[in-house]
Amino acid sequence: MRSAIAEQSLAPDAVQGDRTQHRFPSSGNVPTVLADIYQEDINIAIWQRTLTERLKDAVDDFLAANPQFESTMIVSPHNVHAAIGEASRGTVPTELAGNVAELVDMFCYLFEIKRAGLRLATLHRAMCPRFHVDRVPCRLVTTYCGVATEWLPHHAVNRSKLGSGNNGQPDAVSGLFQKEDDIQQLTCGDVALIKGERWVGNENAGLVHRSPEVPTGEHRLLLTLDVSD
Repeated sequence: MRSAIAEQSLAPDAVQGDRTQHRFPSSGNVPTVLADIYQEDINIAIWQRTLTERLKDAVDDFLAANPQFESTMIVSPHNVHAAIGEASRGTVPTELAGNVAELVDMFCYLFEIKRAGLRLATLHRAMCPRFHVDRVPCRLVTTYCGVATEWLPHHAVNRSKLGSGNNGQPDAVSGLFQKEDDIQQLTCGDVALIKGERWVGNENAGLVHRSPEVPTGEHRLLLTLDVSD
């Protein structure tokens, strides 16, 4: 059953009419909440995860050895541990590599795919500072260190102000959203599945989100996973 759902939901170009009137978040403190992304009216599913002290220490060690790290790769659950080790020249702690491997395995299992596109990056500034939607079916995001992704509830967004519709104005004054309190933010450690514009039936309802500003002198360790095949 999940295979049929996955095939339909991740198909890139099919159109099934306008079902974009209502979209909601789903969150919980167990990883199974991520399966809620398959519900038509959910455009972000958040596993509210608390990082262990061992994992935090591993992240700190990785950042100390890799203050400017950025790598993208296609991985499978079977080779991701080795691939990250090679990309970091052997400096990735086992605890961190193992955690990333667990997320890759979970992501591939959920969408019944063999490989995923992985990006792991140390960031010192906002990567995508403007609110936007992803032109993908679905993306996993998690922040291991630092400030995490900001997003807007579907009902709070004036989508005509996305992109060139902002007429060159900052998001805060363009009319994209009405008040600062509309902006929601993930917590460091949270694992989120963000539904994009290429999820069938979710056209014009992809989650609107942005990278947060990274305070001066601080850094952020971000992992993203995308459907590769």
